[in-house]
Amino acid sequence: MSTNDSDIQDPAAEAEEPESPACVMSFNASEASGAGGIAGDVATIAAMGAHCLPVVTAIVLRDTAEVFEQTELDADTVAEQARHILEDVQIGAWKVGFLGSAEAVSAVAEVLSDYPDTPLVSYLPSVTWLDEEQQQSYHDAFRELILPQTHVLVGNHKTLTDFLLPDWDNDRPASPREIAVAAAQHGTGYVLVTGISLPNQFVDNVLATAQGPITGEKFERFEVSFVGAGDTLSAALAALLSVGAEIHAAVGEALSFLDQSLDAGFRPGMGNVLPDRFFWALPPADEVDGETPPAEATEEPEPEVPQPPARPPRRMH
Repeated sequence: MSTNDSDIQDPAAEAEEPESPACVMSFNASEASGAGGIAGDVATIAAMGAHCLPVVTAIVLRDTAEVFEQTELDADTVAEQARHILEDVQIGAWKVGFLGSAEAVSAVAEVLSDYPDTPLVSYLPSVTWLDEEQQQSYHDAFRELILPQTHVLVGNHKTLTDFLLPDWDNDRPASPREIAVAAAQHGTGYVLVTGISLPNQFVDNVLATAQGPITGEKFERFEVSFVGAGDTLSAALAALLSVGAEIHAAVGEALSFLDQSLDAGFRPGMGNVLPDRFFWALPPADEVDGETPPAEATEEPEPEVPQPPARPPRRMH
């Protein structure tokens, strides 16, 4: 019996292969601005040192200022994208963003159910571009099928309140614990509530369970509007959980990453500012200014290891 050379594995070559980074599968929409959606998840997860396995769930037509419309993908197509790669690659965490339709929510939930021990970070964006009936069916499916499998639900304070406490009529805003209690009724363990308004131009971001707040960060509010912040935060958190980080520490690091991404944000068009997920790769300030420090020694200097820039003040929109 003959054997092809390509069938012979070289043990030495296999041993020399570098260790693969942790893999995070992201279910999210494709949108051409790169602000959020699947492109934002790929950039964020790569910046955190993990590898993104992107599954496109819909195509959203938007620019940096607004969403115009969307095209749904067939639910089976969404599911098959995931199943083909899951038969080949082991993942460390899931990230769920906008899934496009109630049918796609059902298809994704079925895939997730086959891997109950893999942590799931679910981000709930505002979907105001959908009509009222579409929003209702999408939210009903998300509430029934995704929340029971979600380890951490991430969302803006108002969006989560409208979603989980639609009949809230108290004069005061719902607390993170009250939002977490409502999420726990659907099976979600943790809720990361962002954008909680505080006096003096500050906002709070709180991780809570039904028992109460666990951790959080207060940031100064930016004076500009961003798009893509929620996807950035949730993708960063999924990347950290994929390597086994403890939830308390992972949330703190993910919030810090978002803070610095927004502080280094840029405006590529005429609309909102986008997070710069690779803020840490910027050259030193003296190189940016075109200045080169004078040489003080004749011998060849040791190569320097690039370091991320100094931590800016913590602020989040």
